[in-house]
Amino acid sequence: MNNKQHRKTRVGVVVSDKMDKTVVVAVQKKVPHRIYKKYVLTQKKFKAHDPQNAYHLGDTVEIEETRPISRDKHWRVTRVIERAR
Repeated sequence: MNNKQHRKTRVGVVVSDKMDKTVVVAVQKKVPHRIYKKYVLTQKKFKAHDPQNAYHLGDTVEIEETRPISRDKHWRVTRVIERAR
């Protein structure tokens, strides 16, 4: 099977676009608390490649796992879901 079919994707919000060709995307997910079993929101930030600097603060985007581009950039933005107002 082709390796591109098994790449992970996440949906998140751009929280920083200050770097050149890079955006920071915050992805939230609900996980159950290990003792109380109540669902809690957790957040993780990913640095994603944005070659045209097209995405800006507040945009909701989809990111996809890719080969390592730099020391801590292993994701790239594939599409915008909703632009910031």
